[in-house]
Amino acid sequence: MCGIIGYIGKKAASPILLEGLRRLEYRGYDSAGVAIAQPQSLEIRKRKGKIDEGLARLLQTSPVQGQLGIGHTRWATHGVPSDKNSHPQLDGTGRIAVVHNGVIENYDFLKQRLIRNGHVFTSDTDTEVLAHLIGDAYAKLTEQPATLPKSAARHGKSRSQTANANDDNQGRLTQAVCNALREVIGTYGLAVICVDAPDTMVCARRGSPIIIGIGDGEHFVTSDANAIVAHTKKVVYLNDYDVATIRPGQFDMQNLGTDTANVQISNLEFSQEDAQRGRHAHFMLKEILEQPQTVQNALRGRLDFEAATAKFGGLNMSAAELRGIDRLIIAASGTSWHAALVGEYLIEELAQIPVEVEFAHEFCYRNCPLEKNTVLLVLSQSGETADTLAALREAKRRGHRALAIVNVVGSTIARESDGGIYMHAGPEIGVASTKAFVSTLTVLAMLAIHLGRLRNLPAKRALEILHALQAIPGQIQELLSQGRHIKQLAAHYAHAKDFFFLGRGYTFPIALEGALKLKEISYIHAEGYSAAEMKHGPIALIDEQTPTVFLVPQDSMYDKTMANLAMIRARKGPIIALATKGDKAIKKVADHVIELPPALECLYPLLATVPLQLFAYHIAVNRGCDVDKPRNLAKSVTVQ
Repeated sequence: MCGIIGYIGKKAASPILLEGLRRLEYRGYDSAGVAIAQPQSLEIRKRKGKIDEGLARLLQTSPVQGQLGIGHTRWATHGVPSDKNSHPQLDGTGRIAVVHNGVIENYDFLKQRLIRNGHVFTSDTDTEVLAHLIGDAYAKLTEQPATLPKSAARHGKSRSQTANANDDNQGRLTQAVCNALREVIGTYGLAVICVDAPDTMVCARRGSPIIIGIGDGEHFVTSDANAIVAHTKKVVYLNDYDVATIRPGQFDMQNLGTDTANVQISNLEFSQEDAQRGRHAHFMLKEILEQPQTVQNALRGRLDFEAATAKFGGLNMSAAELRGIDRLIIAASGTSWHAALVGEYLIEELAQIPVEVEFAHEFCYRNCPLEKNTVLLVLSQSGETADTLAALREAKRRGHRALAIVNVVGSTIARESDGGIYMHAGPEIGVASTKAFVSTLTVLAMLAIHLGRLRNLPAKRALEILHALQAIPGQIQELLSQGRHIKQLAAHYAHAKDFFFLGRGYTFPIALEGALKLKEISYIHAEGYSAAEMKHGPIALIDEQTPTVFLVPQDSMYDKTMANLAMIRARKGPIIALATKGDKAIKKVADHVIELPPALECLYPLLATVPLQLFAYHIAVNRGCDVDKPRNLAKSVTVQ
């Protein structure tokens, strides 16, 4: 959701901000804007709608120069999408500008207090309240000296003693931000600039990511490293309650809770090229086609055929501790929740550990009993999903170990978990997750083998699965070669109004995922069910205009799934079947067949997912939808 970009240095800020905002488009947004510092004012440019159709045109007709600026892509929470509700937002004097991700939960209380004190608001946003709150705190400090605490951590060269007034104003701005944030209830990632401190930017975070990019005599601020990877590979991830005061050659860090903060410089593990679309029409298509390589990356160095197991370096639990797990709770949201369901089947079958899958947002707010030897596992591509992060913190608060499977190195969940596993899928730009989902399934399969070998999983069975996993990248490539056939099917069904996706056993969660993908990017109503559940009510909706996608590989549930399929056929519902290559029976009862390579039952989810991604993609393209930026959706959901 929402995106932040900031620049301070020797270059013109406007082109850097605009480029960064374009790189943040994939996160989802409805408006965009920038604020550029001038000698005596702040110049604001912002517009509702797409960047190229609004903000970029505005900057062409009304350019603005300056070497300090902040920018934002907004995804509406408080107030409808509009120019006035776009960020940046100003304080009451117009001398302080703020961009903000997150939600200020007590904004109405603060707003009413500020109104009683004479403040006038021009937008419906909680962010404008935050800007006025900072401005009010700044005004109260104008007669007082304000400096950084002596305990603040510093990175970069010390400045020479030059303009004392600017130093005082910089200190006041930082102190004003700190004072204001101590009154705030909610989440924030923010960047602040002020006319009175022309060489300073202040940023802070609580629950919403902020990253500082380190350059040569310049610094960048962003909520997503994709926005700055073209400029620097050295970054600092802020922790909750960190407040950073940034100048061109240095930055100081403090923490609202401790007044001290640790500065740890990390290197980004991906390149500018990794985050570009290249020759592909959409990021989503590029990422679907990358899946043979991303699965290979997830497997690399982790398959131990000699010991008949999978190995991981970051779980931070001994064999005895892993063997002592009595119950595993997997918490996730959205696509990751579907992966968690597959993980439940895998771990229960191969490791014989009871598993419960929870929506992360439900786990946080109900008093779920947690026995002594219960471990929480959270799944998140971004590592910043607010609900999932809250679940992790809740488990840790209650004294339980929390593990994570994430994609983004250095993300908040990666840093706060007790241990975990990286997917190594590379940056995923398309809003609808594809390669990260399949990478998560790959990691879960290896984790199930790892846990199983610590218990009662026979070496022969483990080796069978390991060899089958090793073959998956080639099998996905084989599936991708059916792209033209799947594209033709998509064109045939692109104007359907409703879809059912049905599966049983290991493919049931993939039916849910296939329905979600179609909903997300094509806006067609789609429902995923267990095939056996249809006869308990939903079959009433089947008619000649309602296609059903049946996942019916030759597995232990094959005969029962075929019986379920016959009920749909009897009611003249069109059927698209995903079936094992060589299955002659399915061709007699299905209207269309997509062939899956023969595989182990527990690994069919890895294969069945890919054609459903392509099917959803081509239907969306056929319908003229914006595949990479579907309406109302955000890539990383950082509010609860």
